[in-house]
Amino acid sequence: MPELAGVGQSRRSFMITSAAGGIGLFAANLLAQESALAQMPLAADAVTAPIKAQNVVKIALQINGTPQTLELDSRAVLLDALRERLGLTGSKKGCDQGQCGACTVLVDGKRVLSCLTLAATLEGREVTTIEGLAQGEQLHAVQAAFIKHDAFQCGYCTPGQICSAVGLLGEARNGHVSHVTADVGKTSTRLSDDEIRERMSGNICRCGAYPGIVAAVQEVHSGRQTAQAWEFATETQLAAVRKEDGHETV
Repeated sequence: MPELAGVGQSRRSFMITSAAGGIGLFAANLLAQESALAQMPLAADAVTAPIKAQNVVKIALQINGTPQTLELDSRAVLLDALRERLGLTGSKKGCDQGQCGACTVLVDGKRVLSCLTLAATLEGREVTTIEGLAQGEQLHAVQAAFIKHDAFQCGYCTPGQICSAVGLLGEARNGHVSHVTADVGKTSTRLSDDEIRERMSGNICRCGAYPGIVAAVQEVHSGRQTAQAWEFATETQLAAVRKEDGHETV
């Protein structure tokens, strides 16, 4: 009997499509139910388990130039204190294990992983987060270079990348060496692209914007200005590619 070809879907394709549709519908219904439950007020006699801080410590420190006094659980890390107590959500919680660098901030000018730093150890210290780098509307040089060189895509890791780069530049000025320094006996403040890659290796960019990151850090470090590799589309360019069909814009 001759085989039939090009007649409808195969059984496998039909089953995969049906399963995918069913899972999508189930997920949508589940999210809707969770959203509805989250908006329901608690019953008057509901039993809750309040979060109770253990071994509360009081610390005084400077955060972005502003004195802060906090009473925290002795186990609280700096990242949680910044995000949950002070509303400074620029520093991101990525892996929560010190491996991605998204939570990088500066403590006394040196870069640290805030997800691994106990807030209780920072008495009298000065913390600078991504929110504290700019001076009003004037961006920090590293921030401006990141924009110029398109050094970010989704932006989730960018606060940690920028804080790490600022700390890196301070280390370079002080003549610190790295794993790829050719001669550790010679103090040099000039960094090659390989040096920058090595020193930024603790900050992961899942979008892969590494070339732009290296170019941005190198420009600020060396002072050599390079041409911006991109530009915003003009209204004329946008109008040229915009086609209107009735009330739809495609």
